[in-house]
Amino acid sequence: MPRELSEPDIEILKKLAPECGELTCSGSGHRFHSILPPVSNHFAVDGHDFADRIQRLSDDELRYLTDLITRGEESLGCLPEEDLDSLLALITERFSKEETTKVIEAFASFGACERS
Repeated sequence: MPRELSEPDIEILKKLAPECGELTCSGSGHRFHSILPPVSNHFAVDGHDFADRIQRLSDDELRYLTDLITRGEESLGCLPEEDLDSLLALITERFSKEETTKVIEAFASFGACERS
């Protein structure tokens, strides 16, 4: 679901991808509407790099993202399976399997890839 990134969103994006200068997709020219897809698809070199980047999140930041995902406000549809698996493993490790199940259910409901 497209949204404007808030200041907390931008801070998290910059934490995960400090090299992010513009908040614009280089391919489409559109502004980013999510945090995790740009990190995965534009900045992380591979799945290991993505996993390392999301480890930087504090528990509060990860909770914030998890809440956005479960409300359908943060897209996961464009994440490669390996990156989605890394995110789910981190949520399970930091929170619980039940929380991971909520994210999986939200992904099933809101999982369509939205560009930018």
